[in-house]
Amino acid sequence: MLSLRRGRVTQILERAEGLVRLEVEGRPCIAYPRLTGPVSLGDDVVVNVQALDLGLGSGGFDILYVNLTRGLRRQGEEGAHVMKLPYTPLQHAVHHVEEDAQDEADVRLGGMPVLCCSLHSQVAAVCAGLGGDLAAAYIQLPGGALPVSLSDAVRGLRRRGLLQVTVAVGACVDGDVACVSTASALAWAARAGMRAVVCAIGPGVAGTRTRFGHGGTAAAEAANAACALGGRAIIVPRVSEADPRERHRGLSHHTRAVVDLALGPIAVPWPADLPLPDVPFGLEPVDVTGWQDACAGLPLAHMGRGPAEDPTFFAAAFAAGRLARTLVG
Repeated sequence: MLSLRRGRVTQILERAEGLVRLEVEGRPCIAYPRLTGPVSLGDDVVVNVQALDLGLGSGGFDILYVNLTRGLRRQGEEGAHVMKLPYTPLQHAVHHVEEDAQDEADVRLGGMPVLCCSLHSQVAAVCAGLGGDLAAAYIQLPGGALPVSLSDAVRGLRRRGLLQVTVAVGACVDGDVACVSTASALAWAARAGMRAVVCAIGPGVAGTRTRFGHGGTAAAEAANAACALGGRAIIVPRVSEADPRERHRGLSHHTRAVVDLALGPIAVPWPADLPLPDVPFGLEPVDVTGWQDACAGLPLAHMGRGPAEDPTFFAAAFAAGRLARTLVG
């Protein structure tokens, strides 16, 4: 059941690309102006308060649901017919690349590396490993936050030239490009001349402490689509020496689950300076020398920990990007 509350915008804190941070009656809130229209101080709004009321760690804010002052009677995207968030109160038509009716029967990725992340916090270090002279696309998959514009990391990577374009797949919204499926997104990236693709869920992750009941399984779906289309699937390992939860210490059970669900040939990189864990699949050692310098200035954060608190997490993600870089040449 939706938990909605009406109030007035009492402060505008930040305006970023596709995102506004604000306060409504003193409570932190975010707005997506491309979805709900512009927002200004004093506007009469309705916000969804459930995440903040539940005290969710990665969703500690309200979300603007409708702007009663200036968000009504807005026109939809001209010529768009495919719905995002269909059959929900937030359904809206967005142009999807599949609407161009291009024949994808012969689309092949030609060995293009597809980096499959189970967490959004891996993306920045992965892109640092790829380097900035490589055309790379970011494909956001359902399993965490749905709006691409929520990600400060993606904005920072684009400013640094480490990502060229963003793609919102399925229920995900607010990317440069929208695709119905992961396979279509990969095919579009190949046609657009991308040399590498980074697939990940948005910030936050649905987790239930079960083997397959988490948003990170989206990485396996991306890997399987990549293999089917002739790409090189690279599973980005989730590794930690600082996580207090046993299931995420060393090589996380999330990564093990993703590997179990992968149907085609995959590569799982591993920082060469770390001891190899005892796992029933192969790991590919990668030299990660200099990863700290390569990641300097990027928004590196995972569960409140940065590279100083949990260096292996970011080194492992960097290893995946560096491996992909060697495959491209």
